[in-house]
Amino acid sequence: MLILKHVHNWSYETLEREVRANVVYRSFCRIGMEKVPDAKTLVRLGQVIGAKTIAELHDRIVALAQERGVIQGRRMRVDTTVVETNIHYPTDSGLLSDGARVLTRTMKKIAGKAGGLKRNVRDRRRSVRKRVIAIAQAVRHKGMDGERQRQREYRQLLRLTRQILNDSQRVLLEVEAMPAPRRRAVEGLRERLETMAAQVRRVVQQTKARVVEGITQLPHKLLSLFETHTEIVRKGKAAKPNEFGNVVELQEAENQIITHYEVFEKRTSDQRLLLPAIQAHQRKLGRVPGWVAADAGFYSRANEEEAKALGVKYVSIPNRNTRSEQRRRWEKQRWFKRAQAWRTGCEGRISVIKRRHGLARCRYHGIQGMRRWVGLGVIADNLINIGRYLAPQTA
Repeated sequence: MLILKHVHNWSYETLEREVRANVVYRSFCRIGMEKVPDAKTLVRLGQVIGAKTIAELHDRIVALAQERGVIQGRRMRVDTTVVETNIHYPTDSGLLSDGARVLTRTMKKIAGKAGGLKRNVRDRRRSVRKRVIAIAQAVRHKGMDGERQRQREYRQLLRLTRQILNDSQRVLLEVEAMPAPRRRAVEGLRERLETMAAQVRRVVQQTKARVVEGITQLPHKLLSLFETHTEIVRKGKAAKPNEFGNVVELQEAENQIITHYEVFEKRTSDQRLLLPAIQAHQRKLGRVPGWVAADAGFYSRANEEEAKALGVKYVSIPNRNTRSEQRRRWEKQRWFKRAQAWRTGCEGRISVIKRRHGLARCRYHGIQGMRRWVGLGVIADNLINIGRYLAPQTA
């Protein structure tokens, strides 16, 4: 059912409704005339099935495709893209507002579940919202006056956030001093409060560095309090210069079948991905590809030489920085141009899985959720392409 969900890019509610009403879907999902799991049950089942299980299922589908002759493994093309996380556009004021809201809400839950605290939790969310609105209005004013107003509002927002952090520290100390039965009742909330408070402190530090001290290039910048694995990725797109998510590598063989995918928690240079991609191809299909095609981001002279040492006969990766006439003649050969023309299919495949299977934005939580989301989308696309190839033979 999860695969069917990603084939059509449905929500869990739509999936439940469609499977309940369609005999073909019931047969595909091996449900028959039994009761269809409801949407909440499907969410829990989806969380139980881990990213490793989905990767093993994908490997099995690739092996079946090879057995049926859909792929032979003679050619390989590889490219990377960005799958965005499900977050709003990250701004310092927005992150501080999120942190204030979650910390206050969690402290109130602890107070309610523990039967009250020594001091009531003060709700500063209204004051925080006012400061966030004032910052947004100050941004519209250009010049030094607007900048001074923006810094003044940011300082007030930082002061409010620190007060909320102090309250959270007081609540944590009070929970530690509670009797064991009361402490066990709020243990999960305590851990959540402690984790969120640590993340909000990071946001306070990076906001102070950027707004007050003028330091904009900060390593390990936190972009979301909920999807902490999110990275800023710049792929040189004019319409979207900054993307917020994780880099995903996709490599294909014949008939548009994706033989391997990988989600990177930390972005890596494309040059470092070519040789592991060839090794993954060899491991899964039992042979080294005769043709390897990739874009200029994967090029290095060492990559070409090592790929040929592994047994690749034709390596079609353009070098955009060369001034060598010999290299230019090399790239004008007929086989090189044919391989590059085939390589452009990667762009179309990425576009299709983003539009048809929802890989433009991940709806699952965390880095493991990202791997599950990408894996299910890739499996869904492979099943469609395998079926399209085998259907004429069956007919």
